[in-house]
Amino acid sequence: MRQPASRVHKAVLVALFAVLSAVGAFIRVPLPGVPFTLQVPAVLLAGVALGPWLGAASQLAYLAVGLLGLPVFATGGGPGYLLTPTFGFLVGFVAAAFVAGVLAGDPARSGTPRLVLALLLGIAAIYLVGVPWFSWNLAVYQKKAVPTAVLWKFAAVYLPLDIVKAALLLPVIRVIRRRGGLLAGA
Repeated sequence: MRQPASRVHKAVLVALFAVLSAVGAFIRVPLPGVPFTLQVPAVLLAGVALGPWLGAASQLAYLAVGLLGLPVFATGGGPGYLLTPTFGFLVGFVAAAFVAGVLAGDPARSGTPRLVLALLLGIAAIYLVGVPWFSWNLAVYQKKAVPTAVLWKFAAVYLPLDIVKAALLLPVIRVIRRRGGLLAGA
């Protein structure tokens, strides 16, 4: 029987998923507004593989490193990034990892329907934080009044891409869970 993961093992996994989110930021397809990256699968996998608290911690670590100045976000880094319209989506990563981790639950008791729900609601968390932030930022800092309803229509263009990325993640999650998860000790 495997032993629970040590604190060091957990810290390494948190750091690994923070790095995975950063790498995902650099695998991108430029689209108008918000770049299409592979960060969403990294975020969702963090939550499902590490659980809600460690998954969210990995994304907080990612945000901290970026805000400290390392250019780990899709278009840079540093404290000024707080004032960009897309920073809310990055904040949504923390919520998404947590939501996906909570809903995915125990690998022994959660099947594919529950995983799909976890991934979809994780994506929803990103948008529920990101779109209002985008709207607020445009209104306050860029003095552009864009109705939130218009921004939701704009976000709807990206939603199918994120759903496809989540669907492609399911086989990876199944393999991790079949092998006992990442938090089981060696």
